[in-house]
Amino acid sequence: MELTHNVVGWFEIPVNDMERAIKFYETVFDYKLERVQMGSHLMAMFPGAPDMIGSAGSLVYDPNIYKPTSDGIQIYFTTATGDLTEDLKRVEAAGGRTIMPKTLITEEIGHFAIFIDSEGNNISLHSRK
Repeated sequence: MELTHNVVGWFEIPVNDMERAIKFYETVFDYKLERVQMGSHLMAMFPGAPDMIGSAGSLVYDPNIYKPTSDGIQIYFTTATGDLTEDLKRVEAAGGRTIMPKTLITEEIGHFAIFIDSEGNNISLHSRK
């Protein structure tokens, strides 16, 4: 089977406090999230580039359906700055907590780190350098 699209089409990160979560992610990644009400879901959309590699997604608040957790799926964001050390400083400054520092995967793949966001979710960062 020939791959004609990215496997992941969208992601949602559950939050308990939308304003706190928006502030956290805007501080860490240095871009604005767009607030949108979609039925019972309050969402904050990460910016996306449809013709680029990767998938867009959002924060999502709906306490009847979504619950933040550190035990679920692991999402990897591409580094915002190109330097995981700098990104992790932003995570800490925004109220998150690093649980795995910058770690080499392989020379070809690059590095990753894991942090806990403002809502209690495990989130990863990845960089080639």
